[in-house]
Amino acid sequence: MKYLLMGVLTMNFAMAQLPAPNDAGVAMGHLHLTGKDLDAHHKFWVEGMGGTPVTKGKMTFFKFPDVIVLVTKGEPKTGSAGTTVNHLGFKVKDVNAAVAKLKAAGFKITSENPETHQAFTLTPDDVRLELSQDATMSAPVAHHHIHFFNENEKEVKAWYVKTFSAKPGMRGKFEAGDLPGVNLSFSKSETPVIGTKGSAIDHIGFEVKGLEAFMKKLEADGVKINMPYRNVPTLGIAIGFITDPWGTYIELTEGLRSW
Repeated sequence: MKYLLMGVLTMNFAMAQLPAPNDAGVAMGHLHLTGKDLDAHHKFWVEGMGGTPVTKGKMTFFKFPDVIVLVTKGEPKTGSAGTTVNHLGFKVKDVNAAVAKLKAAGFKITSENPETHQAFTLTPDDVRLELSQDATMSAPVAHHHIHFFNENEKEVKAWYVKTFSAKPGMRGKFEAGDLPGVNLSFSKSETPVIGTKGSAIDHIGFEVKGLEAFMKKLEADGVKINMPYRNVPTLGIAIGFITDPWGTYIELTEGLRSW
């Protein structure tokens, strides 16, 4: 009840809006984490990061500009390091203020770089989270990137460009592709990595306009379908699950934008 009231009282629909899709119908949707202690995650994402808590049915989730963060109770087998999604990235208007806020909430800053205005922190259950300063942004915090580590970063980039029509490019020194609401960054891992399912980042999620037809096309293209398209009337969305060739588990949704 406490979290429900907080969600109702603090909901900010301007901040909650997911981005409009690209020409292929794809945009950033959500990040789905597994956590041992949901109260600790609530504290991290609300007090530490400034997200808006909202309850829908039995779920409490956290809204940010361009992304929804969901946390399901469970025992993750590992943090994000060593998986195909090494870390997540958020932009902040003032990195020093963001760092101070996280420290005040009791969370550890694992590294700070004053020259580049960047910092890293750890969520409960050890998801690496990068904070990058953008003093020109209007909101204090917003979603920014997902950073993949694999044995061949150019191959992975090419798959995401082909599959989701990400716009290819670079983010600094990193191979990258852009979708509305997220930069997908790709790095070569010098050590073997495992897939995300069952880890602290169980899966990433993209919102897709025309999901049923989109999933039929994926299947025709040979993409591994873990769960075919289906409607979930209780949540007001349609969903499907796929896995990329390197083990990143991906949920595709249609209707999450209305949450």
